[in-house]
Amino acid sequence: MSALVPFLNQLLHGDCLSVLPRLPSDSVDLVVTDPPYLVNYRSRDGRTILGDRNADWLAPAFTELHRVLRPHRFCVSFYGWQAADIFLQAWRHAGFRPVGHFTFVKGYNSRQGYTAARHESAYLLAKGKPAYPRNAPCDVLPWKYTGNILHPTQKPVTILQPLIGAYSAIGDVVLDPFAGSGSTAEAARIMGRSFIAIEKDARYHRSARQRLHGTR
Repeated sequence: MSALVPFLNQLLHGDCLSVLPRLPSDSVDLVVTDPPYLVNYRSRDGRTILGDRNADWLAPAFTELHRVLRPHRFCVSFYGWQAADIFLQAWRHAGFRPVGHFTFVKGYNSRQGYTAARHESAYLLAKGKPAYPRNAPCDVLPWKYTGNILHPTQKPVTILQPLIGAYSAIGDVVLDPFAGSGSTAEAARIMGRSFIAIEKDARYHRSARQRLHGTR
């Protein structure tokens, strides 16, 4: 744990591919993250997400996440369903095993096309063979709209809290290498966990930092 001290409860500005190798192996207790969906996303107000055009970063990032995660622990990762095969291949190549899947139901259309899109999805990935949690969350959960003020794909803290509560213990370290608006870090703090958060985009890092310091 001593090697982690400089990183604990820090929102780091940088590329996770550069930051993660600095973390010791088998050192964090849970990963909860919302990586780029590989859909070249652009919000209605023109905001974009770094790394959303190609998957070059995907396998190396999750290989590092598997390394730093303690044995028999979990990673919760959102993903773009359009690239589900690419994500699953990268996760399995890194050593993760899909053991669950979450659907977060929205009360509004986030996109209109062949369907009216009203949900987000995440996989529950295991390193090794973790024990079943005492309070396993439902795999269908309600979504609370954030307004996407701090980030174009801002996740609600309320959907992350039950995941952190189920798959980690008070005092554990929760890692988010694609921190965005800082929702995972905020949820971890509320739940009595330490966090390590990494964000590459200076705009979103600044907003998340202000949020975590209570100035926004």
